[in-house]
Parts: sequence; structure tokens; C-alpha cells
Amino acid sequence: MTSAFTTDWTGRFSGPAYAVVRPADTAEVRAVMTACSQVGRPVHPQGGNTGLVGGSVPVGFADRTETSSSADTEDRAPVVLLTTRLNWIGDVTGGQLTAGAGATLADVQQAAAAAGLYYGVDIAARDSATIGGTVATNAGGIRVCAFGMTRSQVVGIEAVLADGTVVSHLAGLPKDNTGYDLVGLFTGSEGTLGVVTAVTLRLHSPVGSSTLALVGAKDVAAAQELVATCVPPGSRLLAAEVMNDVGTDIVCEFAGLAWPLANRWPVLLLLEVEGDEILLPDADDLDAILATDATDYARMWRYREHQSEAAQVMAARIDGYVHKLDVSVPLPAQPEFVAELAPLLASIESVKGHYFFGHIADGNLHVELAEPGAHDDAATLAVLELVARHGGSISAEHGVGQAKSAYLHLTRTPAEIAVMRAIKTALDPMNQMAPGVLFPIDS
Repeated sequence: MTSAFTTDWTGRFSGPAYAVVRPADTAEVRAVMTACSQVGRPVHPQGGNTGLVGGSVPVGFADRTETSSSADTEDRAPVVLLTTRLNWIGDVTGGQLTAGAGATLADVQQAAAAAGLYYGVDIAARDSATIGGTVATNAGGIRVCAFGMTRSQVVGIEAVLADGTVVSHLAGLPKDNTGYDLVGLFTGSEGTLGVVTAVTLRLHSPVGSSTLALVGAKDVAAAQELVATCVPPGSRLLAAEVMNDVGTDIVCEFAGLAWPLANRWPVLLLLEVEGDEILLPDADDLDAILATDATDYARMWRYREHQSEAAQVMAARIDGYVHKLDVSVPLPAQPEFVAELAPLLASIESVKGHYFFGHIADGNLHVELAEPGAHDDAATLAVLELVARHGGSISAEHGVGQAKSAYLHLTRTPAEIAVMRAIKTALDPMNQMAPGVLFPIDS
């Protein structure tokens, strides 16, 4: 009965749970945390379980029957705390909205739209991802180039600490310099500091009409040039999504779509610009299509929004697992990083398939790997070391979770990690909140 809550979306991470609880409000969350604290029971907060790095499930690999750490023995098997019943949404006031952590992203978007405003975060899992989960991971998505990450939208937060203490600061004042930024601290903390129970969000003026184009490119450098020149004066870029041909072939196969352009290209670029115009080069070899109506718009976005699901199809072909590497590299380094990626992965025996896609305007690329074992890590280490050599980050928007906790040192200094650990120890001295997430349990 609990398997839906103890295994992550990728199927890689799965561990035993002592219980799964569904509190209905902050008071019940506090009661759960107090009770768990009194007996030393770990807690893993979970929203829609759409995460891709094992950040909201108990520690363990799906293809290993033995427990992976002392935290997963019967005495310390964790409680999975679901926030889905905290799904209330308050009124929109002063361009802000306060919502319970269990409200879905889609519900928040709809509430903002009903008030004539716009919430600036959008991801493909919008219908099932909870707003608390997106805050806990500092989610990015397709609109970062226009509105920024989730942290840029959060102006107030309420959280329950490991010992049951409620920290509530939901006022959302535009100017408030009274001490440390607790809102920013809990945003992106991946459930390791406390359970986020409510948030106050900044809303934006609605997006007007837009123009959507799907363009073929010979490589990432050419795609970057298109991004740099596509926006007319006085307009703004709303989305710039890159996909390679391998992943798009899989999308076409399982989603029943045809190859979108007249010719085959190594790279496809989806560009959305606010307004009625998009600037594309006047070239004989330009291969592009424009959305002419809502049907075209939805169809063209399907090529991008099915990319993550395509990785599951790729892994199923080998009866294996998808390893998702969400990384960022500086924009000037993107072409070289991608050029080095394919030969690097070809040299690793466990990699049976791979492709990439991502948010080209902010340097965030998703590298999708199909490997036989859930715990195969040679390719992960190789790719993340490549990211580090290019001055990037091992996590752009998905979080560190269990998947990358052993690699934090690649792109964070010892001093930075020491500060993070000090914060963790101060708020959760018994390591009860999401043990194994962000920091390895045995470190």
C-alpha cells in the first residue's frame, strides 16, 4: 500500500517506510513532527512525488534488497509525510497569493490567472507537482529566462522544524530586512531543514500574445545564436528549449508524433517570444515552423514536454533504469560541454542509451542515461566531473537528493559545505529531516 510513496518517479530510488501519514493542516504536521522527534523517527516530506533525484523517498536503490544504511533499519525506518491534503489556496491580494504546500502548481497557476495575473514558474509536471515541492527544490522550468527560479517568486514561508517548532513568516513584505532570509533558506532546502507547510508567492502581470517557433540547428552553438537574435526590440524571451535528435526520435515514437521539420537536424530549438513577431535569419537553409493557432502551439510543445518521459521508454528497452543528470554550465561553455558529452558516454560500458535536452538560455541541460542498474554510477561521476571542469553545477533545478549527494564536493567548496552542515545541525541536530538527501548518511 505504501509503494507509491516509497519509490521515486524514476523507479531508481526505493526504501522501506515505517508509515505514510497525511496531515491536513499545520497543526497536524506539528503533531507528527513532535511525535517523531520524541522517538528519533526520521521524516521524509513528500508532495506529488514527481522529483527525479530521490529527494522525497526513503533511502535505498530499487534493485538492491539489502538496506543501504542504518537509517533504513526497522528502528529508524522513516515516516513519509505527505503534504497533499494541505491543498488550500487563499485569495490574491496585492499581487500575491498564499497557498498550502499541497496545492498543485497547476492550481496555483489557475488561481493566479483567475485574478488576471500570472505565476512565473511552469514545469511539465504541473498537474501533479505540489507548490511545496517546487519550493523545496527551488524548481526552475521553462519560464526561468523571463521570471527567474522559484526562489524569485517566494516572498513568505511557513515551515515545521524537526522538533515540531512552527516557523511562520507569510506576510510577504516587499521590504523586510529584519535578520536572516529564512524564506530563501527554506526554499531549495529539499526537506532537510523542515516541512514547508505554506508559502506566499509573488505574481506577475499576465503574459500577452506570443509567437512560438520550432527551428532546426546544426549544433548547440548555432542554437545559441538563434536565441541571441530572435527577440525583437521591446519584447522578451519567454522560453528557449533545446532538444537533440535522439530524444526527439523517442518522443515521436511513443507519443505518435511525426518528425516536426522538413529535414533532420542534430538539434531542435523551441523558441517562444512575447508579442506577434520573432526574428529568424533570412537564410536559404532555414528549417522552421511557426504555431498558427492553439492546436499548433500545443502540438509543438509536446515535443519538449515529453522529453523526460522518453527517457523512461529508452530505459525500458534494456529493462534498466533512467539516470537523470540535471546540470548547468556557463553559457559560453555549453557547445564544448555538449561536444565532449557523446564520446565520454560512449566510452562507458554501462551506458546503453543517452540524449540531452534543456533550457538553453540559462545553461541548464538535462542529460538522460539508460543503464542496467539503479546504482550504476560511473557515468554519473564522469558527467558531473565534466560539468565541474567547465565551471558548472551538478544540480540546476531538480535538487541534489539522494542521486547526487556523494558529488556535492565537485562544485561546492569545503567551506561552503561546512556552512551548509552547520545550518543543518542547528535546525536538525538529530538528522531526522530527510536523512540521506543532500548529504550522504555515512559522511
